[in-house]
Amino acid sequence: MSARSRRTAALVVSAVLSGAALLGATGSAFAATPAAAPATAAHGQLTVSDGGHWVLINGRWVNFGITVRDLAWTPNGAKAVFVDGSGNLDSANADGSGRVVIARNPGNQVWSHPTLQVAAADTRDGIPAKDNVIFTASSKGVTRLEYVSATAVNGKPQLLPLEHESGPGVKPLPQTGNQWPSAGGPDGSSAYANSNGYVYLRDDNLRQQGYALTQGSEPALAPSGDEVVFVRSVAGHDHILVENLTNSSIKDLTPHATTNYTEPAWSGDNGTLAVRTPSGTVTLAANGTGKPVLATAAVGLAAYRG
Repeated sequence: MSARSRRTAALVVSAVLSGAALLGATGSAFAATPAAAPATAAHGQLTVSDGGHWVLINGRWVNFGITVRDLAWTPNGAKAVFVDGSGNLDSANADGSGRVVIARNPGNQVWSHPTLQVAAADTRDGIPAKDNVIFTASSKGVTRLEYVSATAVNGKPQLLPLEHESGPGVKPLPQTGNQWPSAGGPDGSSAYANSNGYVYLRDDNLRQQGYALTQGSEPALAPSGDEVVFVRSVAGHDHILVENLTNSSIKDLTPHATTNYTEPAWSGDNGTLAVRTPSGTVTLAANGTGKPVLATAAVGLAAYRG
């Protein structure tokens, strides 16, 4: 049996055991009962990467021909960005072809969780366009955020500047322990977590300013830049919460969790979240209505393409 057949068979067995009927052609593992959130043009295509050569894209496994870790997509879905088996930062087409090494790992470092920072130029205020990959770099147990041009070939990453708001009593931002960056919004802002247990926001506009948002981990900044979802432990389980950046209100999107919900990812229309659970990837409405729905029995890092 081929690797693809074994993977597909495992998904089928897992879905059947969970009581979910399968839809589509071989390799599809989208639940029919209860109905999974469809991969529409508005939501984009749901993808799951699990650290192997195969990536689940819209219900079909695609062989990238190389180890794919922490896959993310450009906003238009044309390119995938990921960490390969050698620890390098790569980009490729959606079928795995056209692979380019954006930055080559110098060794003795662990790179993870790349995110695309894309923003148009603001000619009125003289702000140049942004087209970068921000990622976590860990060396000798110390993690920092770095960035490199998304169009680079064997580029040299630089430390991401982290400047705090000015004013009396404002604490400087931590420069180490930073991880799990997530860029979004029209200005190229990003959220990230720190090992101190807090989520931070990096406001990248006229003058970069950052500040602590709330306690949590694994943040994801909405494509609109108006909300941040994150993980927080509540009553023995990992819950998904969302903070509105306009009024600072926080809402628990999984208040009745009986399992762990982690690694949230936004759809392109800001309406849906894909979230990892021990038994598969679920989707849920970003406004907190309804209940989580099993989308696929594949367990891995979810993302939306397009």
